[in-house]
Order: sequence, then C-alpha cells, then structure tokens
Amino acid sequence: MQYLRTYNNGKKEPIMTIQSMKRRQFLQLSAFSAGFHYSGASAETNQEKNPSLLQPIRGSWFEFQHCWAHESGYWDAACAAFSCEQWKQKIHEIAELGMKYLVLLSVAQDGKTFYSSKLFPSWPLNCPDPLDAVLTAADEVHLKFFISGGFFDEKIGVLAGAEGTKKRLQAMQELVERYGQHESFYGWYWPNEASLNPYFEDNFIRYCNETSAEARRLTPHAKILIAPYGTRKTVNDDHFARQLDNLNVDIIAYQDEVGVRKTRVEELDAIFARLRNIHDRVPRVALWADMEIFDFEGDTYKSNLIPAPFSRIQNQLAAISPHVDTILVYQYQGMMNKPGSSAFAGHPDSTKLYDDYRNWLKKSY
Repeated sequence: MQYLRTYNNGKKEPIMTIQSMKRRQFLQLSAFSAGFHYSGASAETNQEKNPSLLQPIRGSWFEFQHCWAHESGYWDAACAAFSCEQWKQKIHEIAELGMKYLVLLSVAQDGKTFYSSKLFPSWPLNCPDPLDAVLTAADEVHLKFFISGGFFDEKIGVLAGAEGTKKRLQAMQELVERYGQHESFYGWYWPNEASLNPYFEDNFIRYCNETSAEARRLTPHAKILIAPYGTRKTVNDDHFARQLDNLNVDIIAYQDEVGVRKTRVEELDAIFARLRNIHDRVPRVALWADMEIFDFEGDTYKSNLIPAPFSRIQNQLAAISPHVDTILVYQYQGMMNKPGSSAFAGHPDSTKLYDDYRNWLKKSY
C-alpha cells in the first residue's frame, strides 16, 4: 500500500512502505533520517562512506528504580543516590549519542511514586522529584519522553476492578497537571506488558483502550506506545490485523527477546519481516522495535543484567533495521555510561559498550 506525501509547495508523491523498498533504497532513507544528527553529512555522503549503513539507536527505556532488584544490582543504588543535577546530566549524556526518545518504565513502584504525589507516598530518593529533573533536562536537549501509566498499586499485571482503575486514571490526571507543561512530555507508555500467544488477550486490549481513552482526553496530541513480548509467536492473519486495528495506540515497539534468551539473532529478520507485513495492513499503528542490549550475568531472569557485546548488538541492528520505523533499546541505563560520567550508574563494562557504539556511530554517520 502507498500513501501520499505532501510538500510545502503542494506537490504530492507516493510514499513506499519500508517493506516495498529495495535494500539500497532503505539504506539511503536510513542515512537521510539519521545521519544529520551526528555529522551534518548528506545521505549520499553517508552512503558512500558505509554502504551497509543501518538504523542507529533512536531511544531507550529509562527508569528511576528497576522493578526487579535481583536484576539491577549494578545501578539501583547509584540511581537512588543521584542528585537532581545528576539526573539532568544523565539526560544530557544520552542526548549526546543522538537519541531522540526515552520511555519511562514506571512513575511508581510498590505503591510509591517517583514524584511528589497527593495520591500515593513517594520513594525515598536523594532527588525529591527526579521526574521533574529529567523532563526539565529533556526540554533543554529536545528529547521526547513517553510517560508511564504505572505501576501504582501493583508490581506487575493489569490493575483489576473499579477502584484500581480509578486510581490509575487519577494518577494520570495528576501527572498531566504537574508535568504537562513540559515540551518533552511527548506521549504515554502502558507498562503492563502484553504477552502475544500469538494474539493479544482480550483483557489487555480492554486495559489498553480504557487507559488510552483517558490519555486522549487529557493530552489529545500525545502519542501512545506499548511494547509487548512473545514477539516470535506473532502471526500474519486477519485476526491479528483486526486486533491491531482495534488497539487505541499509535506505536507498538515489539521486544526482540534476544537478551532474555528466547530468540536467536538469526531469527530476527524473519520475525520482523512478518511484523512489517501485518503492520502494512494496519498502517495507522507504527512498527518500532524494543531491542535488548543486555545479557544476564547468570541464569535468565535470576541474575543481574550486564551489557551485551557490541558485536551481537550490531547483528541485531542489521536484522531489525530493514523492517521497522524506529529502534529503541532496553536499555541505556545500567548498560551504557559515558566514560568519566559524574552520573555513573551501571556495570563497569558499560563504558566499553558506550565507546563501541559511539565509535561505530561516528564511523557510520
């Protein structure tokens, strides 16, 4: 399917979907859309420099405290001790790598908020309002935040019952009242992740659409993002297409599940090609990737997260890039740190991953 692009002079021309592009056409578009953020070079110049140019990382998940303490031993304590100024420095650090989006995993956890709330008690962090600190810094560097709609009274899972729904929607209104003036408040993220098996569960669709309806009322221009797992199980059929069409969201960033050891890198091309096909049937919903740049230090889900080798991450980028509109990662925090950062939080090898990615970025763009 093709759509029309309208220019300022009134001229119109068709837009090809990424699926319909030849490989070279895709690479040229990737260079145009990303290259100027880093070197100012034209798409043609970047293409000549690196004929295998792929999409860069355009954003990351972000958190104040990780929801599973046994995975975050390398950064939770440091983040809890951050001053408000250090939170701002972390945002500037991320923006220096050319990232455009941050997805806030949660604004609350275990019934306590990461901001000053009238509805819930607050987390005892060194910075009394880290949410305001990061949004203020994001305003300065033109980063766009997707603000989480949880977790308030739950650790994980969809809030059930009328009282839980009421609290969740009240908290969203409070967030808009307190932080809606920030230019960086770009959109919303629903953190109760959907499991695709191979379809969305009806309960998730109800939760998602109910929450999205309130978000549309409060912030009519905000974008809404979800990030389901079970990506390898997805199917390209009429039922899944109808589910996509019925979801009141703008963007779906599918977890590639390489870090959690459910999917092999060599499977990604076919998986995301299938997703491209199904999303081209429902072009209203953008197709993004939630690419995992971590590994586990020991057993899966039972040990600390550590940075993956950049050689693996390059292969993930190569497999996913031709099929998606934007690549986000889980996550910069803990896995990457600028050497010498005064807001260091993460594994010691995080500076190496930062340098490896930065050097690749400079060479490619």
